[in-house]
Amino acid sequence: MALGDSLTEGLGDPVPGGWRGWAALLAATLGERPDGVPLVNLAQSGALASDVAERQLPAARALAPRYVSLIVGANDTLRAAFAIERVAAALDRAHGALSADGAVVLTACLPDPGRMLGLPGPLARPLGRRMRAVNTVVHAVSARYGGVHLHLADHPWTAERGSWSVDRLHPSERGHRLLARGFHTALAAAGVPVGEPPALALDGRAPSRAASVRWMATKGTRWVAARCTDLLPGLLGLALTECRHGLAGSGRLLDAAAEGATRGALAALGAGPAPKDPAPVQGAATMAG
Repeated sequence: MALGDSLTEGLGDPVPGGWRGWAALLAATLGERPDGVPLVNLAQSGALASDVAERQLPAARALAPRYVSLIVGANDTLRAAFAIERVAAALDRAHGALSADGAVVLTACLPDPGRMLGLPGPLARPLGRRMRAVNTVVHAVSARYGGVHLHLADHPWTAERGSWSVDRLHPSERGHRLLARGFHTALAAAGVPVGEPPALALDGRAPSRAASVRWMATKGTRWVAARCTDLLPGLLGLALTECRHGLAGSGRLLDAAAEGATRGALAALGAGPAPKDPAPVQGAATMAG
C-alpha cells in the first residue's frame, strides 16, 4: 500500500494513462519473485498528514498490507494553518496503527521546498524551518515504531537538477528510480526479501532547462496563484518577521521557537526527540548519504 501525496502518486514519472512513480518501481522488486507483490496506491495530490490518517489509513488497514509507505507532510508546510502538533499526531496515529497490524512501514525525510523552488531567503527560511520540524517528527515516529526510514533530505541526488521534474517539486523519472532504489537497499538491509534493485536506465527523456522555464511561466504561475488565498499572505508575514529578526541579528530566536514547538509536539506523543543517527530497531533500516 502506498499512502501520501503527489510524491507517492508518481507525479514527475509519466507513463501512458497516468503516473508510475517510485512505489510502483519498488513493488515490482519485492517478494520472492518479480512482480510478486501487488501495489495499491492510495496517495493523492495535495494530501495533508490529516488526510492520510483520516481517509487513506482506514482503506489501507482494511486490506491488511504487508508493506506500507507513509510519506506525507510537504503539503502541510505550504499551508497557512501549519501546526507541527497536528502533523505529529496524524503521523503517529497512522504509523502506530500500521505497525500494530504487523506491516513494514516505509518513511522518509523530505527536501526543503523553499530551496527546491529557489525562493529568496526571507521566503525560503520559514518553509525550511517547517520542513525541518516535519522531518524531525517523521524521524522520531519512525524510530519509535521501528520503521524503514530514508534520510532523503540529505541524500546527494536531491541536489541534482536532473533528479527533479520541470516543476522542481516532484522527482523526475530518474529521481523516482533513485528513491525506489534507496528503499530497496534499506529493505534488503532489514532482511526483507527483495529481488534485483530497480533499474536506473530511463524509459523517457530527462526534463530540459527549457521545459522547466516553460512550466514556471505557465503552469507554475497557476500553481502559485492557486495558493495565494492560503499560503501567500501568511508566508509574506513570515518573511517580514524573518527580515526584522535578520536586521536585529535575532534569527536564532525563530529557530529556537520552532524547535521548541517540535519538542512539544513529540512530548505530547510520548515519542521523545529523534536520535541523530538511529540504530535499526525491530527490523528497521536507515540509509544515510
